[in-house]
Amino acid sequence: MLELRPNCECCDRDLPPAADALICTFECTFCPGCAEGRFGGVCPNCGGEFVRRPVRPAALLERHPPSSQRVVNAHAACSPA
Repeated sequence: MLELRPNCECCDRDLPPAADALICTFECTFCPGCAEGRFGGVCPNCGGEFVRRPVRPAALLERHPPSSQRVVNAHAACSPA
């Protein structure tokens, strides 16, 4: 089951369960701006492609809540320009 990580690994923007988010095969999670704008659609962690993170139906969120563990990585592309 997907973790539904709560934030963008690059800019730390909040990504609630219904937010637009992109993930790779290892569930690295990024906002669209970072995934497409900074990384050109390629995960900086594994080199894999990004796909849209599916939305977990609201009725299932209580039984299967999103992760609360925030992940932030210090990628060179995440540094302010």
